Amino acid sequence: MAISETQQIVKNSFERTVLPNGLRILTSTFRHTNAVSVVFLFGAGSRYETPELAGASHLFEHLLFKGTTDRPTPREISQVVEGVGGSLNAFTDREVTGYWCRLAQPHYKKGINLLADMAINSLFREDDIVKEKQVVYEEIRASYDSPGARVSMLLDNLLWPDQPMGRDIAGSVESVGAISRDAMRKYLKTQYVASNMVVAVAGNIDHDDVVAQLTGLLGDLHDGEILPMYPYVDKLKGPQVSLEHRPTEQTHLAIGLPGLSQHDPDRHALSLLSVILGETMISRLFEEIREKRGLAYDIHSGAHFFSDCGAFVVESGIDPERVDEAIPVILNELGKMRDGVTSAEWKQARELTKGRMMLRMEESRAVTSFLGIQELLRNKVESVDAVLEKIDAVTMDDIKRAANRVISGDRLVLAVVGPFEDADRFQKMLKFD
Repeated sequence: MAISETQQIVKNSFERTVLPNGLRILTSTFRHTNAVSVVFLFGAGSRYETPELAGASHLFEHLLFKGTTDRPTPREISQVVEGVGGSLNAFTDREVTGYWCRLAQPHYKKGINLLADMAINSLFREDDIVKEKQVVYEEIRASYDSPGARVSMLLDNLLWPDQPMGRDIAGSVESVGAISRDAMRKYLKTQYVASNMVVAVAGNIDHDDVVAQLTGLLGDLHDGEILPMYPYVDKLKGPQVSLEHRPTEQTHLAIGLPGLSQHDPDRHALSLLSVILGETMISRLFEEIREKRGLAYDIHSGAHFFSDCGAFVVESGIDPERVDEAIPVILNELGKMRDGVTSAEWKQARELTKGRMMLRMEESRAVTSFLGIQELLRNKVESVDAVLEKIDAVTMDDIKRAANRVISGDRLVLAVVGPFEDADRFQKMLKFD
């Protein structure tokens, strides 16, 4: 017998049902919209992979679009959603793989049916695997050709060396090339099982209708022992630099520090810190680096939270002739955050963060991600109201404490892609005054 419950998400309620096989279904009803978003989420991603299988989750995601028993071609799959004006896509991350569609309300059940079919009935034909590997190779090569993407890869490897957290999610051409059809079938049986799956639907729908449809489609989906996520291991030792020489017109740089996990009580304080430092055109970095000095077109910070670790990052593109000026200024602004923030900055960051969240929750696809990812990774859903209350509760002292927990000179790393040969010049800059 399915277990159901209703909770609140701002003004809209969300309902949760767990089928007997462990599949979790969450819905949020919006009567004012004609759009419905659906996402199927799985506990799968690069953190579940051995070095030999690096990129398997991403390749698997691609293959689900190649054909099923009832829809044996990619065109037949795409036609279900795109043929009625909808959108269909997927993503692979470190801890989650998701398949989503967004359709007009009269057609949303077709989307649910399609995603269920893809999840359990994909064909994994050898020819499709061979061809799709070629597509993935080009995706990997494209990221290597992008200095901005490449500098992020180098930074990840500095923050999380010799472990899945620090590897490129897509793997390498060599690792993807070695993945077999048997490995794909095994992956389906271990990760794409009922208790490792969450379906979230938001829009002008009824919860009972969604549950009834998914019970018919996936009520008999098998369960099993899920591959565990490889845990984060702290291997970062001292300030480090990773330099990759490229004859670029611009130096791409990323400064990083180990951050906080999504369960850490200071995560909201660190998020506000990032807003104040570098997430808007009124942030400290934007004012100092762009407006006052004209050193960069774009500079931004970000706090990233994972199950058992996190990262705090500043990224920018700088004229190679001015990089020696820019890096110390960026580090100075970063270090100053440990001294605290002003009352005006604190109040503004709270309102900005709350406003962003409330606006995001107006869109059905954002609601499905908000509900589904929490359920999958945390086994519970915190309402938007609860999150807003936590943001409101962050004090100036909380932000200062979070800054002093994270911003440490002996944990600082720098990745650089640009026309340089000598990493020592950057190593000498890697300190707070």
